[in-house]
Amino acid sequence: MDENLMHKSYEAGLLEDPMQTPTEDMFSLSVSPLDAPDEPTDIEIEFRDARPVRVADRANGVEQSDPLGLFEYLNELGGRNGIGRIDIVENRFVGIKSRGVYETPGGTILHHALRDLEGVAMDREVQRLRDGLSPKFAELIYNGFWFSPEMEFIRAAFLQAERIIDGTVHLRLYKGGVTVLGRESPSSLYDQNLSSMDVEGGYDQTDARGFIRINALRLKAHQVIVGGRS
Repeated sequence: MDENLMHKSYEAGLLEDPMQTPTEDMFSLSVSPLDAPDEPTDIEIEFRDARPVRVADRANGVEQSDPLGLFEYLNELGGRNGIGRIDIVENRFVGIKSRGVYETPGGTILHHALRDLEGVAMDREVQRLRDGLSPKFAELIYNGFWFSPEMEFIRAAFLQAERIIDGTVHLRLYKGGVTVLGRESPSSLYDQNLSSMDVEGGYDQTDARGFIRINALRLKAHQVIVGGRS
């Protein structure tokens, strides 16, 4: 396995028939999940401002903090565990569909880890706006508009959203899957006491009554109109 490769894509040939299954010898970064080890690999990834700064294998103590070394190590671990393969039919910019097979072991692991950390450390409305811009961001990259003014705008917004997304995510890699075991963050917005169903915290459940009544006004008005037409 050439771990200096960050990502590989495959097109044309037998893949032009969407019913043809990719042959196993086509892949070079990952093994099939069927051939992955029977024992899971547990790791932890530390982030600072949404950037990975350290990865550690919890079984053997191996750590990587160099940016390139970190990604290469995740590629190695992900490839060994059959992680990061996808087979999709895409829409090219010119208007035709194209089938592509991809393998991105390290990138897939990082994606799962960061998305999970954002769940505790990113503000709800910021995350909602960022997720709304994400499809456009992906479209611009796919269509070759990295240096466009609209990309500059979106990247600036993403950089702002990524501030203080700090913490460590604990993961299990096993036969093509990435499972989050836990997460910890010094910038976490999660308040266990406030959200607890077992401990009385600072949230009064009765406060929701007014919220529910106000939001019901619009729904009641709609039902009056709908009921009048039936």
